[in-house]
Amino acid sequence: MATKKRGGSKPSVAVLMGSDSDWKVMSGAVEQLKEFGITCDAQVMSAHRTPERVTSFVGGAAKRGIRVFIVGAGAAAHLAGVVAAHTTAPVIGVPLNATALQGMDALLATVQMPSGVPVATVAVGGAANAGILAAQILGVADPAVASALKRFKRSMARKVELKNAKLQEQL
Repeated sequence: MATKKRGGSKPSVAVLMGSDSDWKVMSGAVEQLKEFGITCDAQVMSAHRTPERVTSFVGGAAKRGIRVFIVGAGAAAHLAGVVAAHTTAPVIGVPLNATALQGMDALLATVQMPSGVPVATVAVGGAANAGILAAQILGVADPAVASALKRFKRSMARKVELKNAKLQEQL
C-alpha cells in the first residue's frame, strides 16, 4: 500500500493503520499530503498482532527519511501510543469509528497517553486534518510545503467568500 514516490524522493510521512478496512478513512491523510507535494508510505500493521513489525518499522523509519507518523486505529487504539513509544518524531493519532461506541473509545485511548509519550490527536475519522497537521509540522523547516499550505488556506478562504456572496445574493 506504499504510495508512489514522486520525484524519486523518500517518503517523509508514514501513514499507519491497524487494518486494511481503515484505508477508506486514512486515505484522506494521503490525499492531503499529496496536495502539498509530500510523499508518504502507507502500511497496515497491528500493535497487538504484529508488534515486532511495528517496532522494526518505527525503529528504522528515521533512516528511511520518515519525519512524521500519522496513525489510525479504532477500539483500544494502541497503535499510535506504541509508535510514539518507539520514536522521537511527531505522532498524529486518528481515532477510528470501529465499535458500537462510534470512535469515542479510540478517541479517549489516543488522547490519554502517559506523560512523556505524546500523541497529537485529531477528531474521530479526521485523517484529512492529520495530513494537514503533518504538512504544518514539515512546513516549519520546508519553505515549499509552507507555501503550499498558504495557497491551501487562501483557497479555503476564497471558497467561504464565494459562499457568502451567494448567500448575500439570495437575501
